[in-house]
Amino acid sequence: MFDGKLFECFNKLSSLTLFDISSNRFTGVILPSVIANLKSLKYIDFSHNKFEGSFSFSSFSSNKNLEVVAFINENDTLTVETEEPIGWTPMFRLKVLILSNCNLNRQKGSVVPGFLLHQNELQELDMSHNSLKGQFPNWLIKNNTMLEVLSLRNNSFGGKFSLAFYTNRNTQKLDVSDNDIIGDIPRDIQKYLPHITRLNLSRNSLHGVIPSSVGDLSLLEHLDLSHNALSGEVPIELFTNLPNLEILKLSNNTFHGEVLSRNLNWYNIDRLHLDSNSFTGKIGSETSDEIIAITSTGRISLLDISNNLFTGLVPVWISDLPYMRELVIRNNSLGGSFSCGTAPFTFLDISKNYFSGPIPSCLNFQGLKHLHLSSNKFTGPIPGSFWNLSNALTLDIGDNHLSGRIPEFLGELSNLRILILRKNNFSNSIPNELCKLTNASLIDLSNNFLSGSIPSCLRNITGPSYKVFMRTTEFNPSAVESVYSSVLESWYIRKPKNEALQTQDEVMFTTKTLSLPYKGDILDIMSGLDLSCNKLTGEIPEELGLLSQIRVLNLSHNMLSGPIPKNLSNLANIESLDLSVGALVSVLCLYSVTL
Repeated sequence: MFDGKLFECFNKLSSLTLFDISSNRFTGVILPSVIANLKSLKYIDFSHNKFEGSFSFSSFSSNKNLEVVAFINENDTLTVETEEPIGWTPMFRLKVLILSNCNLNRQKGSVVPGFLLHQNELQELDMSHNSLKGQFPNWLIKNNTMLEVLSLRNNSFGGKFSLAFYTNRNTQKLDVSDNDIIGDIPRDIQKYLPHITRLNLSRNSLHGVIPSSVGDLSLLEHLDLSHNALSGEVPIELFTNLPNLEILKLSNNTFHGEVLSRNLNWYNIDRLHLDSNSFTGKIGSETSDEIIAITSTGRISLLDISNNLFTGLVPVWISDLPYMRELVIRNNSLGGSFSCGTAPFTFLDISKNYFSGPIPSCLNFQGLKHLHLSSNKFTGPIPGSFWNLSNALTLDIGDNHLSGRIPEFLGELSNLRILILRKNNFSNSIPNELCKLTNASLIDLSNNFLSGSIPSCLRNITGPSYKVFMRTTEFNPSAVESVYSSVLESWYIRKPKNEALQTQDEVMFTTKTLSLPYKGDILDIMSGLDLSCNKLTGEIPEELGLLSQIRVLNLSHNMLSGPIPKNLSNLANIESLDLSVGALVSVLCLYSVTL
């Protein structure tokens, strides 16, 4: 937690070989005079501080012993310039260079640092998140035959993805995601990346098919081709020839075919993302050998096949996978009943399908945090086993044919942030116990047959005090962290970064008559209460004016009467207020409220 500016007297430490001030709160401008005299310096890490202004990389030019430079910036107030003075020549030979999110050469047109032309011993190079422009810098890999890790993620490099320039076979991790690269995936990719373990080509404009030669990358562990314009069928070799493959992400392309209907050797896969394509057919087969093999040896913890055209039943063994934590099969044409099982789900989304019958009550609810069953054909009451959803943050069972009373025990789910019960056949009154959901941010009970008065104790729902809907960290196959193990031993070692890969939560909520999706961390600030289209009577409780955090309040299409409470003028954050189609007889001015 050190803060303040770097003391200029650091430049007196002429014998210093390691200078690591990362993960502090240092501020101000980094003066060249702090660096210039450190002639013995080999390792420097200024990452994760709050520096500002402009820093000239040429300050290191005379540090001939320099091997490792790490500079991961966390704000937009710092610019690293490498092109001034023009023509400077480095005396160092770097092995590791990490300049991430540093606004590299912003004043010079965001060009690739020219001093890299003089570097040919690099083993790791990370220039991600810098908006660098121009053609893909093939020469970086050609000049550095020992390069193992290259991350150019989130820049503006264009042109085709070509590997004909490779003259080395040491590359293990390559991330060129989030750029403007076009063209096909090279058909002879295995010739140039024989030892690749992590390959991320996502969020570009690649088109064509996945060549079957990708199945010859025998050491591949992580493959991300998502968010491109790739098409065709997925080569069977991806599932049969890659024994080390743990993460496969093909989301948001235009793939088709019955990818899951075949006999697949996917027992080593940990995370499989096939969402937002045009896949068809059934999920797996029901042969006894396959069921035994998958449930006994399968390692899969995440399966996302949402937004496709899958049909048929969900295999019974899905709910018994021993490591399955996240199952997302939203928006397909799957039907029948959903089988019970022992899978330790934390995220289960089977919404927008044709599942019918009672809601399965014998699932393992203990660890569930997000449960989405909406837009199906479930019937009957809310099962009593929902009482076990003690860790749940999201419960969405709207748009079904459920009936009966809203159970009082739902109020005991103290962690609940989102409760969606809309468009069912629930009747009787709104239980006062729901007022115990003090952390809730979205409650939708609309389009039911609820009667009685609006509980005044809803004022207790003050909203969340801390955030839980974190934005998903995208899969980053080249994510490594360089650290020194010992000053007297190795100068740096590589270890994988811990990255959040959890599925983003998403719910539909009506605002200003529009049903809109709210996804990810926006759910931490969105707040609404929708009781519309019921048979509620009586007056609007004045206490609703205490819901200071609320953005959407919809009480329309009920049989409410009496005056509109003046206290509603206290709803300082309100964006949408709907009291229409009722029996209200007096309207007071809603001071300071913009509708």
